[in-house]
Amino acid sequence: MKNCRHFPLVWARLMLGWAVILLLQFPGGALGLAAANSQLRTVLVTGGAGYIGSHTCLELLDSGMYKVVVIDNLDNSCEESLERVQKLTNSAAKDRLVFRNCDVRDSNGVRDVLDEFEDISSCIHFAGLKAVGESVAEPLKYYDCNVGGTTSLLQQLRSRSIRHFVFSSSATVYGEPEMLPLREHARLQATNPYGRTKLFVEEILRDCHASEPDQWNILILRYFNPIGAHPSGLIGEDPQGIPNNLMPFVAQVCVGRREKLSVFGDDYDTPDGTGVRDYIHVVDLAKGHVAALNKLYGDENVGCEAVNLGTGKGVSVLDLVEGMAQATGKPVPYEMSPRRPGDVAEVYADPEYAENFLKWKTTLGLTEMCEDTWRWQSTNPYGYKQEITQ
Repeated sequence: MKNCRHFPLVWARLMLGWAVILLLQFPGGALGLAAANSQLRTVLVTGGAGYIGSHTCLELLDSGMYKVVVIDNLDNSCEESLERVQKLTNSAAKDRLVFRNCDVRDSNGVRDVLDEFEDISSCIHFAGLKAVGESVAEPLKYYDCNVGGTTSLLQQLRSRSIRHFVFSSSATVYGEPEMLPLREHARLQATNPYGRTKLFVEEILRDCHASEPDQWNILILRYFNPIGAHPSGLIGEDPQGIPNNLMPFVAQVCVGRREKLSVFGDDYDTPDGTGVRDYIHVVDLAKGHVAALNKLYGDENVGCEAVNLGTGKGVSVLDLVEGMAQATGKPVPYEMSPRRPGDVAEVYADPEYAENFLKWKTTLGLTEMCEDTWRWQSTNPYGYKQEITQ
């Protein structure tokens, strides 16, 4: 019994160890949650209810480092996406995501949100219109929303000295590529109004930083062709009306909403004659945004840098069609059609700078892109809406 005198000390140490483990594993406890929340960074995510935005919100929450305030006017998105994001997070993270219905062009509305959440210290800016064809038909609509909305947002952020800013740009700023793979220093020559809105905003950001380098810490993310969905099948791409992009159209063909796919051009100088693009899984892309935000917080002197987010691998239209056939277990009906004006043969990124600068690279391939797309589309044939809408 001589060792019994040590029992209280051993028991105390054991209980302390278990307490630490519980706090780490279950941060929802009162003390753990309070301590954790006091150390979290709060990020404003514009357009956060959209396709890429909702996936990025989930990755931000899952990182355990961020509280997320989403503003979105729901013009081409649905609040249901954020409700499903909350379902996918652990219980402790549910109170770290809030939504406010607000248009970035509404200065008073954005000001009210910044007043309500005074601890916002960064912004990821997704909000904007993104259909190339529509931008050609209605350019003023695109300049008003994409350029005007961004300048209004920047003014509000500047008034609060919120300097960390991640901009959702696009590979469309490169236009007809003069080199492959595309590197960040390639010539910028957008060929349509949508691409020009992205390029003009990039120039605005560079001008802002040049005029006030101590005020702004900016990363511009140029990404290529995001496809796929969260592997749970709970969140994914839900375009309103007829899809403008290839993968959601293929997915709707597979689920029976569209009769067949039109493949525009089979005479390009590519292995199978169809256009080649750099498709990136949306989950990889979302993690790229988290890596960018981490970089800004970790380095106060990033400046204003542009970074490509892509796989560096080209995938043809027919490669993607075959990938969806493998995922669904049945052929995808399609027909060959003439080329569309402005389409180019090949576009794909050089991802080396992102890997070195952001410590980020893609991990998911075409198989996961197609399987996750099909899981989302087959379980949500009409997207987030239950009723049939055409």
